Amino acid sequence: QVQLVESGGGLVQAGGSLRLSCAASGRTFSTYAVGWFRQAPGKERDFVAGISSSGASTRYADSVKGRFTISRDNIKNTVYLQMISLKPEDTGVYYCAAYWGSMWSAPDPSRPPHEYEYWGQGTQVTVSS
Repeated sequence: QVQLVESGGGLVQAGGSLRLSCAASGRTFSTYAVGWFRQAPGKERDFVAGISSSGASTRYADSVKGRFTISRDNIKNTVYLQMISLKPEDTGVYYCAAYWGSMWSAPDPSRPPHEYEYWGQGTQVTVSS
């Protein structure tokens, strides 16, 4: 079992930065690949970034490339999402999710949300214009 807890969301002006954290319980967290998703009101949950269980491989949605960076610290059982140059369209609830495996391959952006085994409760990010 893995439990995920997101934090770090908030209200920020356009152009600002935030760092989200996804803290995990469970000693085997280092064997789980992790993805960050976001969901805007009335819209589907969309892939934002993903990282392999080892941290060696990452992938990003085109809309955030060059602005967001995903990383992980398997000693601290935490995955981070550093977000810079934020835009109003980045507004939404951000979720982290995990599935077992993929040591060297980051989550495919097309991997459907239901194929992730564990989800956090989400953290709200609001970017004002």
